[in-house]
Amino acid sequence: MTGTPERTAGGPVVVGVDESDSARDAVRWAAAEAARRGAPLRLVAAFAPIPAGHVGNPGLGTSYRRVMTEAARGVLTSAAELAAQVAPGVATEAELRTGFPVPVLLDESDRAVLTVVGSRGLGGFTGLLVGSVAVALAARGRSPVAVVRGDPGEGAEGDRPVVVGVDGSPTSESALAVAYEEAALRSAPLVAVHTWLDDMLEPALAPVIDWAALETEESALLAQRLAGWSEKYPDVEVRRLVVRDRPARALVAESAGAALVVVGSRGRGGAAALLLGSVSHALLQHAHCPVLVVRPDGGGSG
Repeated sequence: MTGTPERTAGGPVVVGVDESDSARDAVRWAAAEAARRGAPLRLVAAFAPIPAGHVGNPGLGTSYRRVMTEAARGVLTSAAELAAQVAPGVATEAELRTGFPVPVLLDESDRAVLTVVGSRGLGGFTGLLVGSVAVALAARGRSPVAVVRGDPGEGAEGDRPVVVGVDGSPTSESALAVAYEEAALRSAPLVAVHTWLDDMLEPALAPVIDWAALETEESALLAQRLAGWSEKYPDVEVRRLVVRDRPARALVAESAGAALVVVGSRGRGGAAALLLGSVSHALLQHAHCPVLVVRPDGGGSG
């Protein structure tokens, strides 16, 4: 068992805000999470102004900045009102920052206990594809990064499990630590999912493989990965699920009806640290509930 990843002590839950419905879902979810953790909530909107002397009308840049700044402040005001409805006791601050969303939110993630974004921002052309900001932040954020999609699960969360993918990689171990913490915070059961079909290097050998023995071996491996956590979190009910399937497909299926899916940024065989792993990327696109992405040092994926 590894130690629970350290989070910024006293850090806020940070949520990226724009005018999209997805961002409003993220604000609601983040407000509830801040209340759950006893943490402050920080609403952040990013605005990258064009130069005052933009090509064409010299006054266009100034006028554009003024209009867009006022609009962004209005969005933040509405977001703060929405957060207050969900979590009236949470200390909330809002800031309009100059810059593009990804670098602004990456900077915010340095001090956050959790960074939250919607699955899609403005300008998206299809709900089946996750937004570029969500992908970039999940790949490089320095706190755990939650992408709110599917059913945010505002009601009766104690009956909805936290799901975590377990494969034994460093990111999987960090994800497991965070998943236990999240389940304990919610008084929710934990479903630990381990898949093993992708370990088959020679599909032609399938007819001669002792599948029952292999499943027993994989079940023992999962039990080993979970060893020690029951002592640390005795009140968390755990269901072990060993599945002969691809990791992404199994986790997407388990996300239906879940409160949250927790996944490492990269599984076994991950190459570039700045790239999001195939399993985490698939969950960001297809999960039926919010997805929390964790990297080996306890931060968001990377």
